[in-house]
Amino acid sequence: AIFRVEGGDCCEWIGVICQNSTGHVNQLHLTSPLSEPDFFAPYVEWEAYYNSMLGGNINPSLLELKHLSSLDLSNNNFSNIHIPKFLGVLGSLTHLNLSQAGFQGAIPQNLGNLSKLQYLDLRGDTMYRWDIKVKSLQWVSGLSSLQYLDLSGADLSKATDWLQVTFKHPSLLELHLSNCGLEDDPSPISVNSTKSLVILDLSLNRFSSVPKSIFSLHGLMSIDISENSLEGPIPDYFGNISFLKVLDLRSNSLNSSIPNSMYSLYHLQFLSLGDNQLQGTISSAIGNFSSVTHLDLSHNDMLEGRLPTSLEYLCKLKEMDLSYNKIEGGISEILQSLSRCRSGSLESLDMADNQLSGHLTDQLGQFKNLSYLSLAQNKISGPIPSSIGELWSLKFFDVSKNQLNGQIPLSIGELSSLKFFDVSENQLNGTFPLCFGQLESLETLDFGYNLLEGVVLEPHFCHLTRLTTLKASHNRLKFEPNSRISDVMPTWFLNLPTLFEYLNLSSNQLTGEISYLNVGDIVDLSSNSFTGPLPRVLSSLRFLFLSNNSFSGSLHQLICNPSLTGMITLYIDTNLLNGEIPDCWNHWDVLAYLNLGNNNLTGKIPLTLGQTNPSTLNLRNNRMFGELPSTMQNSTNLIMLDLSENHFNGSVPAWIGDKLSNLVVLSLRSNNFDGHFPHKICDLQFLQNLDLAHNNISGVIPKCFNNLSAMATTNKTKNELSTLYFINYPFYLSALLVLKGREDEYGHTLGLVTNLDLSVNSFTGEIPKEIGSLVGLLSLNFSGNHLTGNIPDNIGNMKFLESLDLAMNRLNGEIPPSFSKLNFLNHFNVSYNNLTGQIPTSTQLQSFANLSYVGNHLCGPPLTKNCTTKGIPTDVANNGSSSEGSKVNWLYVSIVLGFVMGFWGVVAPLFFIRSWRHAYYRKLDNVYGKLYVFWATMGM
Repeated sequence: AIFRVEGGDCCEWIGVICQNSTGHVNQLHLTSPLSEPDFFAPYVEWEAYYNSMLGGNINPSLLELKHLSSLDLSNNNFSNIHIPKFLGVLGSLTHLNLSQAGFQGAIPQNLGNLSKLQYLDLRGDTMYRWDIKVKSLQWVSGLSSLQYLDLSGADLSKATDWLQVTFKHPSLLELHLSNCGLEDDPSPISVNSTKSLVILDLSLNRFSSVPKSIFSLHGLMSIDISENSLEGPIPDYFGNISFLKVLDLRSNSLNSSIPNSMYSLYHLQFLSLGDNQLQGTISSAIGNFSSVTHLDLSHNDMLEGRLPTSLEYLCKLKEMDLSYNKIEGGISEILQSLSRCRSGSLESLDMADNQLSGHLTDQLGQFKNLSYLSLAQNKISGPIPSSIGELWSLKFFDVSKNQLNGQIPLSIGELSSLKFFDVSENQLNGTFPLCFGQLESLETLDFGYNLLEGVVLEPHFCHLTRLTTLKASHNRLKFEPNSRISDVMPTWFLNLPTLFEYLNLSSNQLTGEISYLNVGDIVDLSSNSFTGPLPRVLSSLRFLFLSNNSFSGSLHQLICNPSLTGMITLYIDTNLLNGEIPDCWNHWDVLAYLNLGNNNLTGKIPLTLGQTNPSTLNLRNNRMFGELPSTMQNSTNLIMLDLSENHFNGSVPAWIGDKLSNLVVLSLRSNNFDGHFPHKICDLQFLQNLDLAHNNISGVIPKCFNNLSAMATTNKTKNELSTLYFINYPFYLSALLVLKGREDEYGHTLGLVTNLDLSVNSFTGEIPKEIGSLVGLLSLNFSGNHLTGNIPDNIGNMKFLESLDLAMNRLNGEIPPSFSKLNFLNHFNVSYNNLTGQIPTSTQLQSFANLSYVGNHLCGPPLTKNCTTKGIPTDVANNGSSSEGSKVNWLYVSIVLGFVMGFWGVVAPLFFIRSWRHAYYRKLDNVYGKLYVFWATMGM
């Protein structure tokens, strides 16, 4: 297939080039006419792109083109076919390009017959799959005129002759062997290398050291060995390749300082050593790089110290990336060094995530060609200088996570090319500047986590037709109320011409009602004071955060909208929603995170909600009831399930342990569950937080708890919950957990917390000794049950315990001596049991107040009660029935009995018997009348 135009002359066809004198076809350029769309491009663009590709078989009639010198079939879709062998017969070919065309299998050896071939490109189709297999490169030796060879993406792992063939080739100038599976040669052979090779690309392979034969290629001008596994120091030999202009060693594991020999490369223009483990300071000899235009030393972490003033000699520098290191010093001194060259060539400067300090001064305005500036995550203070308005080429500006203060300068409005502006997480104050309304090229605006106040947006912002991301969270911003209706969000905001992709106005002082949201992907309005019903949203929305507001009404309109098929996250917790959760979740196919906690929702869990299969489900603190629906067995992806503080009843379902095998957090706290504890829950290998407190669950504590392997390990760096934080979502997971006697929210550390809470139930029997195998537990609470017997001694082996509560049971015996090894305890309670003996001596147990031990027969510090020589309390040893402890206990008993008798004998009848209540009030009136007369008479 060839792209035709009108007319019969094939030389007029698109892609066909003929010789002017003879009319012979000598060039065929049949590459796809369309370039690959952006990854997020609409389906129609991708469909058009694939439809423009050639496919099928290649007809041998090409052999009739005797004068064909150039054949280009790149960027097509010849999948599942081999490179045709007959191409090796086209002896007049000088250029052959079959790159990214989908060919598979072996390269035909007869390509080596193309003695006139100068250019050969057989690049593979993908970085992740080798479609072309090569066992030997001997056929390349026959290409005596070859100057350019690209086999990137071909499998050369078995072609052990690659180095001998290519490095000895007499005419080869440019060699690309990226992503070919090449490894270190276990028995390297000395190669008499050619002097012709100028460009060498060995990136994305498996070298652990630089092939030494490279250093004999003295004519090299470009070396790329990036993204390998190079270890150890940077070889000094690079300094011998005196004509080198490009050196790319990024993304390896090199761990030395920059060798002095490298600073002798006076012709060097591009140097990338980023993403290694380089250490030490940057030498003043860096000033020798007077020809360098691109310098990348980023992501080394151990490069430290101050930058030398010799940076002033880098007069041709266009891009410098020193981000993610430990470079110190004042930012103004660095800018001063870089500004001494009058050429003003610097276009990109990235020094994010270092330890820079000082102030940004007006000298910033000298970099007229600067288009990219990132100084995020440093310690830079002071105001943003007004000279920033002189950077007319600036497109990207990021100074987030510093200590900047003062107001945002109005000169920002002069940056007509600005696309990205991020000043978040600083201490900027004052009113929100209206000058942003002049930046018609602006796409991302982030000034969250500052002290800005006033009106968040003005109608002036209607000019920002390209703005897709607005983040203004955690400030003191308000909406300007309408002239008539002060409790409704301004209509100009709802009618902005731009379609936002990401809108974040969370944690401000915004009020009013929202009828709809013109946002395509992410909305975060949490922690404001919005009221009224839930807003209507676009069908493309994937993330909706409305937590901590005063939205009211029903969920029906939102949940039952059939167009919301792509919603991933829905957080509407801590609002005033009421009514039942509607039973229309059938179309929520990709829902992963649902939080409706802390509302006034009622009714049962709808059946279709149990079929959505999210990763987290939070219905905490509502007024829901009923048994858990069996459809929840389908939610096999659940990692966090929180149904606490409701009125759910029935037995805890055994299918939780059988079907929900990925659970990490399970909280059924403060409900009406009864029955026995299902042993199937012991099968939850990833369970780290189990909270069944404040229910009516009975029976014995099962011995199978030792099967909860996530609680029995001290290694919590790799677990189901922690992996969720690597997902690039605009939020982090959190959960409310009751530990150490109080309720706290755990966010980024949630994956490190382990907790087992069965308190305030009706468990009986002894504490199984198998509990002691849960050595990874941080919190254990069995208080408020009917447990008997001794405390297992091996609980003392749970050395990471921070909270242990066994209070209000019927435990007897002594506190095990092994408890003295619990060095991390900061909450401990064994009160109101039948424990006896001496409290073990340790650094922790003596630090707790008497209330932790009251209601037992214990002695020794911290209690004032002494022990006998046998460790028995003195009152018990003397049969002291009238001892102080007995008196205290009888006092409590008498108080309780007196209250109960008084309440039920006197107060309760007044509530329930109307005649008693009327008689009581009449008696009070009679007494009041007599007292009034008495005092009135006395007053006379």
